[in-house]
Amino acid sequence: MTRLVTIFGGSGFLGRALVRRFAQDGWRVRVAVRHPAAAEFLRPLGEVEQIALVQADLANPASVAAAVAGADAVINLVGILFETRRQSFQAVHADGAATVAAATRDAGIGAMVQMSALGVSADSPAAYARSKAAGEAAVRAAIPGATILRPSVVFGPDDDFFNRFARMAQLSPVLPVFTADGFEVKWHGARPELDLFGGGGPRFQPVYVGDVAAAALAVLDDPALAGRTYELGGPTVYSMKQIMELVLDGTGLHRPLLPLPMGLAMTQARLFEHLPTPPLTRDQVRMMQADNILRGEAPGLEALGIVATPAETILPHYLRRYGPATAN
Repeated sequence: MTRLVTIFGGSGFLGRALVRRFAQDGWRVRVAVRHPAAAEFLRPLGEVEQIALVQADLANPASVAAAVAGADAVINLVGILFETRRQSFQAVHADGAATVAAATRDAGIGAMVQMSALGVSADSPAAYARSKAAGEAAVRAAIPGATILRPSVVFGPDDDFFNRFARMAQLSPVLPVFTADGFEVKWHGARPELDLFGGGGPRFQPVYVGDVAAAALAVLDDPALAGRTYELGGPTVYSMKQIMELVLDGTGLHRPLLPLPMGLAMTQARLFEHLPTPPLTRDQVRMMQADNILRGEAPGLEALGIVATPAETILPHYLRRYGPATAN
């Protein structure tokens, strides 16, 4: 019998990858979003009538309950990168996850995947990370057998990470590299060398969006893999400086890199927060003060039988659209 999965937040960057992957694997996919009419573009990702769109709002428990009714599995992807007057981290990441988990439990569904993030902690200085940790706890309390996926920065054709820096490279004469405040002096034998980048800034372990989708499918296909927390990262750790070099390599643009101390970044973020869609917030700066890499304390892609995709094999295919021919 064909299985049915309900995916909350299925119209976003990561959601589109999951909808496509589950449809390819033969699942029926019910995409729960606030505005179904705006998600019609998802239907061609599957066969006729394989993908259904339903209205659901995490602030409305009745709509969430209706969205999970009759499903075999539930995935919650809903998340925000910055807070607004209408949406807070607490409401979306913690309370929203609790609502989905409660509805899933009440419907008698034992298979749930909660999409979290690498580096979440109840003690984090960043509200984003604390709210994600609260969401994990709420899901576990309602459904002990739920699976938590914690990806690092997710990359792919429509990501909001590499694309953002690529657009910046198009428009700006320099690319900023977030670094610790101050500088370092490194010694090469008896010769000192001034390091303005402080070792290259925070480190990341970008994971391909297709690998994250494959991970969600794997834990729902095999009950033996469910019920654990997985940390998902790519095969390579990059410093912030190396991330920017990847952007320049992928676009073919030539821009000098400018060290941007965290203290100055925090000041800029304070100003950016007044924009409707801020390019940087103080909470994001706080997140970048810690490395976003695998700690080796939880299983990863390899435990799910997935070989991590190197960023270098994917980035050029979509970053080249920002290249010299289209740059200002």
